[in-house]
Amino acid sequence: MYSSVHDFKTFYSTRAGRLVRRFLTLHIRKIWPDLHGLRLVGCGYAVPYLKRFMDETERSVAFMPDDLGVHFWPEGEKGLVCLSRDALLPLETESVDRIILVHGLEHAESPHELLHELWRVLKSNGRLLMIVPNRRGLWARTDQTPFGHGTPYTARQIGHYLQESLFVHERTEMALFMPPFRSFLVLRTAYTFESFGRYLFPGLAGVSIVEASKQIYAGAAKTKTARAMGKKRVLVTNSEGYH
Repeated sequence: MYSSVHDFKTFYSTRAGRLVRRFLTLHIRKIWPDLHGLRLVGCGYAVPYLKRFMDETERSVAFMPDDLGVHFWPEGEKGLVCLSRDALLPLETESVDRIILVHGLEHAESPHELLHELWRVLKSNGRLLMIVPNRRGLWARTDQTPFGHGTPYTARQIGHYLQESLFVHERTEMALFMPPFRSFLVLRTAYTFESFGRYLFPGLAGVSIVEASKQIYAGAAKTKTARAMGKKRVLVTNSEGYH
């Protein structure tokens, strides 16, 4: 059972977890080829994917949900991780260029509130990238990995949430076509599955990778920033802060 961030951390330290990180990072890099000088935020449990981009971004920071806990990150460096509620990020409005949401939407009590908050902190030209378990895929049908927990979604359902939260859908890619098993044979043939799976059985992809942009127009007050009053924020880093 993946009930804390330490369970996620353990998965990504396994061979299967490292393969997942490698495949999904390649997709992220394809969608966002250049992040130089940009502010990057990871929400949910995104730290396995942030490390690759830290050297080129203006700043990278991670937020972990309070119901899953938090662990220090990155190891051996100044802390860049914060414990926060989904609908209350300790960030200024329109202060972030890019957001990666992993292991987040499927665990959110209110997907609409989570997306509204991400919309609030994004700049007017900001982009959101979500990695979400595919309801029709094999990975959502087993609890052996983090992608088998929470509520999986179809691409259509994700698009509906984005539209309701004032985001514009830009693109969707599918990934993780290898079976969600840790056997030596499956892991050895993972690259073959990933290369040909999109053509042979696209509907069985493990995750949807969805990019969206912030939509600005009259009525954007739907963000409901007042709902955040009185909620708890806990900073657990020894960094200089994020301003």
